[in-house]
Amino acid sequence: MGIVRQQLGSFARGPALLAAALRRFPRQMWLYKPSPEKWSIHEIILHLADREVGSYIQCRHFIADPDSSIVEFNAARWAGALGYFHQSTCEALKIIPRLRRMTYELLLALPQQVWDHQVEQSLQGRPCLMQWIELQERHIPRHLDQMKDNHDQWLNQIPRRKPATTHWRPYSSPNQLDQHPNRFKRQNKVAAE
Repeated sequence: MGIVRQQLGSFARGPALLAAALRRFPRQMWLYKPSPEKWSIHEIILHLADREVGSYIQCRHFIADPDSSIVEFNAARWAGALGYFHQSTCEALKIIPRLRRMTYELLLALPQQVWDHQVEQSLQGRPCLMQWIELQERHIPRHLDQMKDNHDQWLNQIPRRKPATTHWRPYSSPNQLDQHPNRFKRQNKVAAE
């Protein structure tokens, strides 16, 4: 059960990892797509929200309806048909940690024998709940790598700025101070006695 608790801890940290990663990426690049067939950070966030909803339901199938069939969604089709571009990342980022927390708390309370329950999945065959958790645990980190790649490519497309000068020159010409010698001196405010 120690391995299960370790994986559950990693599973539970997914939304926190996502939030920390998103703070590193400037919002102005969230809509950047490295190529037409790749997702932007904005689209990845919406995908993660849809996936979290699906995972919430799938997990409950393992527990309450073992040996049933689960249809997995086509992520690319959903992204296009559901118009991820026009949906709110703010709302999606609220859904992810809430559903993940509820699923995590449910999984913590499960008896040992439930971890062997299996369901039929269209893409994964017949995984048991333990194998399913392993897949879910890696899902957000895999997309964080994708976001980092997007960010790196975005940075490479920004024109390089000239570096700032190493020192500040307050005068436009070297003899400006000579022309107005009293202009830059401190004024003595103490009255002479």
